[in-house]
Amino acid sequence: MTPVIQVQNLAKQYRIGAQESAYGTLRDAIVSTATSLLKPRREKKKKVWALHDVSFDVARGEVVGVIGRNGAGKTTLLKILSRVTEPTRGRVELHGRVGSLLEVGTGFHPELTGRENIYLNGSILGMRRHEIESRFDEIVAFAEVAAFIDTPVKRYSSGMYLRLAFAVAAHLETEILLVDEVLAVGDVQFQNKCMGKIEQVAGQGRTILFVSHNMPAVQRLCTRGLLLSDGGIAAQGDVHQVVHTYLSLGLQQSGERIWSNQTAAPGDEVTRLKAVRALDSSMQVTSEFTVRDDFYLEVEFWVFAPGQNINVYIYIYNESGNLVFVTGDFQDGEWHRKPRAAGVHKSRCRIPRDLLNIGDLRILAGLVTPPNTLRAIERDALLIRINENLSTEGSRGFYPNDWPGGAVRPRLRWEYEFTPEQSQLV
Repeated sequence: MTPVIQVQNLAKQYRIGAQESAYGTLRDAIVSTATSLLKPRREKKKKVWALHDVSFDVARGEVVGVIGRNGAGKTTLLKILSRVTEPTRGRVELHGRVGSLLEVGTGFHPELTGRENIYLNGSILGMRRHEIESRFDEIVAFAEVAAFIDTPVKRYSSGMYLRLAFAVAAHLETEILLVDEVLAVGDVQFQNKCMGKIEQVAGQGRTILFVSHNMPAVQRLCTRGLLLSDGGIAAQGDVHQVVHTYLSLGLQQSGERIWSNQTAAPGDEVTRLKAVRALDSSMQVTSEFTVRDDFYLEVEFWVFAPGQNINVYIYIYNESGNLVFVTGDFQDGEWHRKPRAAGVHKSRCRIPRDLLNIGDLRILAGLVTPPNTLRAIERDALLIRINENLSTEGSRGFYPNDWPGGAVRPRLRWEYEFTPEQSQLV
């Protein structure tokens, strides 16, 4: 079966400082040439490759998560597939109509009303008027903009703009849907609504390329992953394996992170991070523990401006990118609701044994002044590992097989009751 999307040796080069030109007319070309002759010669613009030698196929009905760090080339890839920009070299074949949501309101004309933009987008996709009309009410209801459907979209709030843009892209019949960070904007209720709609679209056998930094969403929606790094493909295949590769990209297992230079440390004029450590029960730095070990997470920081409340917080993520839990010294302790003195402070919390499951954990550390002023943050401060322990005293007891996955693996207290049965089974 011929793939719906075929990408072969795709590459895109940009010149830094140069404006990307759209398709121009002969008059535009003549004016541009004449203008360039009159301008003084400038230094050559620096060229960068946003994509290089990217090749992959996508089968009909596949939902592929495209992931990678900022600047990896994800949006550039989707712009080429959407025909918003042309590749420098390489070949793309798309078998079917393409609907895309690359950013809020892509393809909308600000002077036109919501109603007019729905019909405009449908006609651009090659749909007949009766096809658009058959889905019109569903689009408006999903976007929750019925009262403003005849208002120019330039007067919409960003939330209304996004809801209508997503509704149009998801409801109009296209064989291929390209979605770029649609879950990064909007309230939680709308994000859940979008997730449900994308799952519904995927269930209809349509092909989806889903770009997101939300790893749980990628793993929920997609069966296959495509990891971009520095413009090339770093990994592709099973989505869980690709997500794990992405989260470990550039990270080495480490039980300590130190900033010896104050000016380079995360923070501001009030406070900065000095060190983040994982410590065993003997207060020695280490990056590996077993599920039966108590261990400590310690944050050391400078305070430059005395008299302010400053609290430490820690986020712990598992190898799937899911948040396991959040903790902070604002929960209790000596400095709870008290101003800090200038100097070096340490806050340390104990992570009890039989709480976390096996696997890699990423530690995010930050400093905040109440109620919610962020002073410092380091997203990948540490990467530590929790290993198995076969002791029968742990949460698995005498269970002989592999323990099921999950973020936590607590040892809980069980209580027992027994009542002798007087009657006999007949």
